Amino acid sequence: MATKRGVLVLILMVSGVLALSGSVALAAQEEGAATEKTGAPAEEADAAAEAAPSGGAFTDTGLARIGGCLGAGLVLMGGATAIGRIGSAAVESMARQPEASGSINGATVITAAMVEGATLFGVVVCLLAVL
Repeated sequence: MATKRGVLVLILMVSGVLALSGSVALAAQEEGAATEKTGAPAEEADAAAEAAPSGGAFTDTGLARIGGCLGAGLVLMGGATAIGRIGSAAVESMARQPEASGSINGATVITAAMVEGATLFGVVVCLLAVL
């Protein structure tokens, strides 16, 4: 059962990274294409793009935003699963060896903080792709 969860977490994290890389690539491609078409800076190209009719949510910008949001959600689910497993293992270890609970608790807090930091970094990167 734990192996299945580990594989699921790995798949979710890889999916988040793929969604992030796709949305960043789309955003960079869109900015480069807008500058090439108009020969003007990106701000003027954005003003011209706003005047043009939009195709709904399935434009390059819409798909980039969807990818960034999905990536952020997947990163959060992976981080929450990891912290939950860390806490579960810590409580189980403390129940088996109560005399080592101080060192287990310290290692648990440090590990959970590292996972939370990596998760926060992943969410920030995904949401920057949306902007």
